[in-house]
Amino acid sequence: MMKFLTRLFGGLLIAASMLLASGPADAQGNMLDTIKKRGKLQVGYGSFVPWAMRDKQGNWIGFEIDVTTKLAKDMSVEVELMPTAWDAIIPSLIAGKFDAIFGMTVTEPRKEQVDFTAPYSQSGVGVAANKQLASALNWPDGYNDAKVTFACRRGIAACKVIEERWPKATLRQFDDDAIAFQEVINGNAHAVMSSEPKPTFFTLQNPEKLFRPTTDYVTTGVEGFALRKGNPDAIAYFNDWIGKNKDWLKERHTFWFKTRDWADKVAAN
Repeated sequence: MMKFLTRLFGGLLIAASMLLASGPADAQGNMLDTIKKRGKLQVGYGSFVPWAMRDKQGNWIGFEIDVTTKLAKDMSVEVELMPTAWDAIIPSLIAGKFDAIFGMTVTEPRKEQVDFTAPYSQSGVGVAANKQLASALNWPDGYNDAKVTFACRRGIAACKVIEERWPKATLRQFDDDAIAFQEVINGNAHAVMSSEPKPTFFTLQNPEKLFRPTTDYVTTGVEGFALRKGNPDAIAYFNDWIGKNKDWLKERHTFWFKTRDWADKVAAN
C-alpha cells in the first residue's frame, strides 16, 4: 500500500511539473500561432483620452482602438478588447488573461516585468491646476509644499513623477482620470497630472476653474506593445508591422492627439 501511494504521489508530481513546464512555454513560444488558431487578438487596455474611450453609443474609440483594430485585420483575426484596471494590467498580462497591452509607456521598471516592441508613439505628461488654489504658486518649486495636494490616476507613471519631484506635497490617487481632474476642478486638490492631451483638453473645457502652470511636458516617453517575456517571434512580427505602418500610425496619432475633430463623438466629461 505504501509503495502504491508513493508511486501515485510521485506520478502526480511529475505530471504537475510537466504541466507547469510545458503550459507557459507552449503559450509563449507559439504566441502568434495561438492567436491565429484562436482567431482573436486579445488586447488589454485602460480607458485614457484619446487612447481609448467610449463614444455616445457606448462603443470604444480612440488611437489605441484604431491601432488594435488594424493590426488584427492585418493578421486576419478578430480583435477582443479587454478593458482592465491600469494598476492591475501588467499582472493580468503576465497571468495570461490577454496577449498584449497596447499604448504602454516604456519604462525601466516595466521592462523588468514585460518585453516591449519598438515604439510606435511618443507622448508626454502635462499638468493642470486649480486657479483659486494654485495661481499664486511658482512652478515648479512652489508646488513642493506640504500644503499642496496633487491628484493622479492610480498606476500611471505621473504618480511616480509627483512622488519623486514634489516629495513634500500630498498625493491622492484615484481609479479614473476623470475623477482626479474633477477633484481639482472642485477645489479639493491643487493640481492634477496625466498624459497629454488630457490636461490641455480639461483646461479648455473648464477655463474658469483650471489653468496650465506650464505648457511644457513634465516628462516625455514613448509607447509600445507590451508582451509577456519569452516571445521573440511575436516581438519581431509586431516590430515589422510597426515599421511598415509608420505613415498610417503618424496620421492616426495626429488625428487623435493634435485635433479635436473626434470630440463630438464622445460624451462631455
